[in-house]
Amino acid sequence: MRLHPGEPEAAGWQVVTVADVVRRLRDASPGVSGRPRVVAVDGRGGAGKTTLVARLCEAVPRSATVHTDDVAWNHAFFDWGATLAGNILRPLHRGEAVDHRPEAWAAHGRPGSIIVPAGADFVWVEGTGIIRDELAPWLDASVWMQGDLDERERLLAARDGDSVEQREHVANWLLEEVPFLAREQPWARATLIVAGPGGPAGIDHDPATELVVAPPSFGGRWQSMA
Repeated sequence: MRLHPGEPEAAGWQVVTVADVVRRLRDASPGVSGRPRVVAVDGRGGAGKTTLVARLCEAVPRSATVHTDDVAWNHAFFDWGATLAGNILRPLHRGEAVDHRPEAWAAHGRPGSIIVPAGADFVWVEGTGIIRDELAPWLDASVWMQGDLDERERLLAARDGDSVEQREHVANWLLEEVPFLAREQPWARATLIVAGPGGPAGIDHDPATELVVAPPSFGGRWQSMA
């Protein structure tokens, strides 16, 4: 795989079922009770995070999803950790429902709010930059998605277009993403690494029921406030 400098390619890939991935993420936080497990799903743009979370939600019907793109909307690429922790992650740790309307939504006329109903078993928080040091106390487990850089760029162009404006947006995003992830090294902290588009070659699996996973690159693991 072609990866950004500083990100090692994961090793020890194996094929497991989606249900087994859920079990491993649950086992990473055995002491959780009275509240949902909060699991981060991180990866670079175009890594397949939203698709993975949709599959995980199918495997755990009592699930909810929070997208960091919603928290960051008209706010900042990565400077949203305190907002996420204070308004979403802390209430979840208290076993409370979440109904948060970010200031930028009100300022720019976006209707609605970020809602997580009470009673969920898992809350999947997905987005680039979610696995970071300042949020470690609020995450019970985490997934880093790793895939080939060329394939991700191709998928992003197909999804978002290849206009001059879009290329400029991607360039500005990478100016922040690359150093941020190099500093935080989420691939080393994750509970599991899951193969995204352009993942390791030559590993046959059933995309409908199975995932290709590896242990963290450096054996890292979050220790949450259970």
